[in-house]
Amino acid sequence: MKSLLEIVKQVNASEQELPFSVYSSIKEQNLLNVPIAKPLLIVVLSGDKVLGQENKITCQAGDFIFLSDSPAVNMRNIPKNKAYYALLIDFDYEDIKGLESSISSKKNYFVGKTSTLLEQCLQQFVQSALWAPPAVLSLRKREIIELLIYLGYQDISSLLGIPMLKNRLHELFLLKGFTGLTTPILCEQLALSESTLRRKLKREGTSIQQIKDLARLGLGVHLLQTTEQPIGLISDACGYQSQSRFTERFKHRFGLTPTELRLTKMAD
Repeated sequence: MKSLLEIVKQVNASEQELPFSVYSSIKEQNLLNVPIAKPLLIVVLSGDKVLGQENKITCQAGDFIFLSDSPAVNMRNIPKNKAYYALLIDFDYEDIKGLESSISSKKNYFVGKTSTLLEQCLQQFVQSALWAPPAVLSLRKREIIELLIYLGYQDISSLLGIPMLKNRLHELFLLKGFTGLTTPILCEQLALSESTLRRKLKREGTSIQQIKDLARLGLGVHLLQTTEQPIGLISDACGYQSQSRFTERFKHRFGLTPTELRLTKMAD
């Protein structure tokens, strides 16, 4: 894992937009109710990651966990002698189209060991981020899934599914922002009437406001973990009119303030 960690650090230091994320901390992070918007592969490169509250799952360096989309997952990121690092790769429907599961009982996660072959595949994907166009990167993501299935982790296929309407709305908010997307504009973008949109979302157990709130706060966590932007700018990017309101909603959702999360990444 040392080689993969070094490559991840090198590529992540570039100023390019990357098809993966790197989360790190030098102090323990304890986050409640983290939303997972897409199927997500997390490879622990250093330290431990603990998920869940009652039936806890512990992933050590060299482990991976594959998560299905979920509205709330509790996470602890724990440095051990050195900083915690994890590689995160999320998967769009186009990356996995044709690999949908025929398994009726959908699992929420799957844990495994990062073999030498998988590590090499991940290294190639990370390095290709510096030169490959989006279409090639999508194929590389598909290769990762196919390799996992080839290596015997067929259960991962049960976490892949056709995105629902809530997933499309989530993407719209992230792509177009949180302040200008009124309900009529959303309906126009989705080619749906307002009554149909609300009815479909109700069937999925959610609403426009709930999706918007999850997208805003999920983006907030992501920016705090992956950038050094001031919290005020992150608040603006998430569509909050004031930093205090952002802090209040963040604390209510995740159990700590943006400042407290940022401090886990800073030395005393």
